[in-house]
Amino acid sequence: MAEQATLFENGLIVDGSGGSSWTGDLLVADGRILRLGEGLRGRLPDGLAPDEVQAVDCRGLAVAPGFIDCHTHDDAIVLRTPEYLAKLSQGITTVVTGNCGISLAPYATAEARPPLTLLGADSFRHPSMAAYRDAVNTARPALNVAALVGHTTLRFATMDDLSRAASPAERAAMGALLDAAMADGALGLSSGLFYEEAFAAPAEEVTALARIVARHGGVYATHLRSEMATILEAMHEAGDCAFEAGVPLVLSHHKCAGPTQWGRTRETLPLVDRLAERQDVAMDVYPYVAGSTVLREDLVDGVIDVMLTWSAPHPELGGRMLSEIAAGWGVDQKAAARRLMPGGACYFQMHEDDVERVIAHPRSMIGSDGLPHDRHPHPRLWGAFPRVFARYWRGRGLFTLEQAVHKMTGMTARNFRLAGRGLLRAGHAADLVLFDPARIADTATYEQPVSPSVGVAAVYVNGRCAYREGAAQVLAREGRMLARGA
Repeated sequence: MAEQATLFENGLIVDGSGGSSWTGDLLVADGRILRLGEGLRGRLPDGLAPDEVQAVDCRGLAVAPGFIDCHTHDDAIVLRTPEYLAKLSQGITTVVTGNCGISLAPYATAEARPPLTLLGADSFRHPSMAAYRDAVNTARPALNVAALVGHTTLRFATMDDLSRAASPAERAAMGALLDAAMADGALGLSSGLFYEEAFAAPAEEVTALARIVARHGGVYATHLRSEMATILEAMHEAGDCAFEAGVPLVLSHHKCAGPTQWGRTRETLPLVDRLAERQDVAMDVYPYVAGSTVLREDLVDGVIDVMLTWSAPHPELGGRMLSEIAAGWGVDQKAAARRLMPGGACYFQMHEDDVERVIAHPRSMIGSDGLPHDRHPHPRLWGAFPRVFARYWRGRGLFTLEQAVHKMTGMTARNFRLAGRGLLRAGHAADLVLFDPARIADTATYEQPVSPSVGVAAVYVNGRCAYREGAAQVLAREGRMLARGA
C-alpha cells in the first residue's frame, strides 16, 4: 500500500495547536501523516503489514510539527546551499522568504544594490515568481520554501529613482508583477519602509499593492517605517494600510529599538491588541537583544554596541566591535562605519524586558531573521528556535511547551496561509521534529555564531529523515516550493 512508512512510538505528541500534549504514536507514509493515537502498531491500516513499517522509538522525545521560520532572508541560500544545515539543525522544515520588502523575485539584475545585498549581490536572476519556483524545485533544498514578494524589490524592478513616490504608471507596473507572483503562489507582500529605497513610498502606494494581495487571499508583512521614536505612528500606518486593503497584517520582528525607546512595548503591545479588535494582526520576534542588517551610519550613535558582520573593503574585520575598530583607526564610530561600507552589522538595540514582553504575547510567532550571506552572522541564524525553548520556556517560564511549539508551527501556518502544515493531523504533510524538551538549546554565540544546536534528535521533511543530531551533513533533500494555501 504505502512506501517509506514510519511509526513514531511513545513520543510526547505536541501537535502545534497549543493544546495539551499527550504520549502516543504517529504513523507516516508517502510523505503524509496517516494516523495518530495510542498503540498504533496493533492497529495498522489495511494493506500495511508490520514488516513494512520502520519503527522509531521516541521515548523521552517530543514529536512536533516541523518548525516554520516565518521571517527569513533565505531566498538565495536555498539555491546556493540547498543542504542548509543552519536551519535544518534547529528543527526548521519550512522557511518564509522575501521579508522586509526584499525578495529575490521578481527581479533580474547583474549586480544588486543595498539593501538587496542582504540576499547576495549577484543572486537576482529570477524575473518572475514562477522562475524562482522552478529554481527552488530544481535545487531541491533540504527544507520547504514559501515566498513573499518584496515591495522594495518591486520598486527596483520598475523605477529609475527610488527617492520619490512611484508614478501611476510605475504603480501599475508593480501591481502587474505582484499580481502575477500571487497567481504563481506567493504568500503575499512584504515591505521595508525603514530602508531608504522604500522610505519615500507613501502609504497609498503600499495600500494599492496590498489590495492586489487581498484579492488573492494573501498577507501583508511589514518592517515598519520606524521602530524608534515614531513607532506608534508607524504601527498605525501599517494597520491602516492593511485594514483599508482588507488584508491580514504581520508586524515583522517587533521591537522598540534604541535606549530611548526601551520599555515602550508597554505602549506598542496594547496597540497591537487594539488593532486586533478590527483586523487580523500578528507579529514575529527573534529571541535576542541585537538586530542585524546592513551597516548604516544613521544607526551608529556611539551609545549602543555595534558588531561588524561583514565589510567589502575590510573583510578581515568581520566579528569585531565597531568601537574597537574606530579606536584602532583613531576616528569616531561614524567615520569608521563609512570606511567599512558596504557592510553589515549587529546592533545591540533592544532591552531584554521588551524582548520578553513581545515573545510572551499571544500574537507573536518566532522568526530568525538570520542573514546567511554574512561573513560573521548573527547567532540567530543557527540558534533562534532552540533558544526560545532553553531561555524563555525552561529558563524564564514565559509560556508552556505547547505554546512555544504553537508559536513556531500552527500559528505560523495559519497566519501565512500554509495549508496542511504546522499541525500534526491526519492528511497533513509529514514535516516533523523530534527533540528532547529537557536538553534542546542553542550553542551559537556572537563570538562563535556558526554552531548547531543540541537536543534536536531528528528532523523529517515531507516524510523523509533529513537530519539527525550530530550529523555533519543532511541525510535527504525533500524540500519543495510551497504555494499559498497548498
